[in-house]
This record gives sequence, C-alpha cells and structure tokens, in this order.
Amino acid sequence: MDTHVIAAGLPALGWALHGGMLWRRLATARRDPLTGLHTRAGWTARAEHLLARHENALVVLVDLDDFKAINDTHGHAAGDAALTATARRLTEWCGRHGLAARLGGDEFAAIVTDPAHTPGLHALRSALDRPFEHNGRVLPVAASVGHCHRTDLPVPTLTAALSAADAAMYAAKGHGRRNTH
Repeated sequence: MDTHVIAAGLPALGWALHGGMLWRRLATARRDPLTGLHTRAGWTARAEHLLARHENALVVLVDLDDFKAINDTHGHAAGDAALTATARRLTEWCGRHGLAARLGGDEFAAIVTDPAHTPGLHALRSALDRPFEHNGRVLPVAASVGHCHRTDLPVPTLTAALSAADAAMYAAKGHGRRNTH
C-alpha cells in the first residue's frame, strides 16, 4: 500500500475518533452521572418541546429540605443516597408520560404531558417524604414541591412555567414543607 495514502488518511481517522469521543462526552453531559437523570441542558430542550405540544402539561420543581443536614450529619455518601432515592421516586411518579431531571445540587424538575396518568401531586409529595435506607440505617428525607399547569400560563413557555413552579415551591417552603402548593 502506498505510504502517501496512509499518511493522508491518518488525520481523517484522528478527526473521526475525536468527533466520536466529543459526541460521547456531549451525550453523557446530558445525563447526571449520580442519578442517571437528564441534566438541566438535556432536559430543557425536551421539556420546551413537550410543553409546546401538550395542552395539559404539568411542570414540577422539587427541592430537598435540609439536604445539607443529611450531608453534615451522615456524610456525603448518605447525601448521594438521598439524591438517588429522590431521582428514582420522581421518575417512577412521572411514569411513561413524563421526563425528570436533576437541575443541580438537590434541585429536580419534571414535566408530565398527561397528569391524569400520574398518581397526583399528593402522592408525589408522599413518595418524596419517605425515608431512605443507607448503610443499614433508615434516614429521613423531605422535599418541597412546586408546580405549574400549562393552562395557568398566559404565555405557555418553559421559563414562565419554571418561574411559577419555583414561586409555588418557595411558598411551600416558607409555610412548612407539608404545604400543598
């Protein structure tokens, strides 16, 4: 084989390998390595699309209450266990009609295209407030939940829905985590 042909093909091969590695890195950046949920970047585009297409869509924000205390008292591995339990519970609640994400830290989001096919917000709050197991110990966890129905928005954008859900979540935090905002 001609060495010139091989030499000419090597840069192309290098760029192809580099492109493949870059594509894999971008794909994994759209998933949180701890929980397996979509990251903010991976979730946002899909959530915008779902919100635009589904009249009955529901956007939910979740923030763990006193998460720092779990880390400080029981260690970061316990905090990680709380995060993975929350991710699993939120995903189960969404079912086939929703998409969950870990936005960062102890903050999660979900969009459900047909809330009639979910167990309801009370069931979500109950699931998120169940203790989790870590190293043979049962540890408490609780979450504040805010939500916004697409039909409640004058202009149905994801930014508006997240803002309304965030306000509802912080109102729930301000009045005690058991509040049903």
